Amino acid sequence: MEKLYAPWRMTYIRGEKPVGCIFCKDSCRCDDLILFEGETAFVMMNRYPYISGHLMIVPYRHVSRMEDLSSEEKLEVFNLQDISVRVLNDALHPDGFNIGMNLGKAAGAGVDDHIHVHIVPRWSGDTNFMSVLGDVRVIPEDIYKTWEILLPYFKKYHREV
Repeated sequence: MEKLYAPWRMTYIRGEKPVGCIFCKDSCRCDDLILFEGETAFVMMNRYPYISGHLMIVPYRHVSRMEDLSSEEKLEVFNLQDISVRVLNDALHPDGFNIGMNLGKAAGAGVDDHIHVHIVPRWSGDTNFMSVLGDVRVIPEDIYKTWEILLPYFKKYHREV
């Protein structure tokens, strides 16, 4: 039997679970994972990523439907998607991307009351036998190491938002 070690999970398992919205600044937002803060939205690392470099773009306002976003919020979210893709291309050199939203629990949203966009870099062969046979994802790099790699690129592009 193969063993997988994920010592970082013990902090979550033993720790207090957050109460409130993980995306709202005045609640229990994960500020240590934020890469960029704009006027109406921000970019952060996904604490439980599909793969290294998995980002989320989140409007500051706590809304659950796209039609509730203002024109300014929609524009900034889209601009942050563009910048995030450029950052990931420059820093991590993926072969492609999955970009999308899960709207509602039925669509797979883990947080269904605060809209957010996922940007997932993809590499040819990044889904291997572990995912297919073992229903296990292997994240090849510590999330804080990836954050350190990406942060300077977001600083470079910050003037373009």
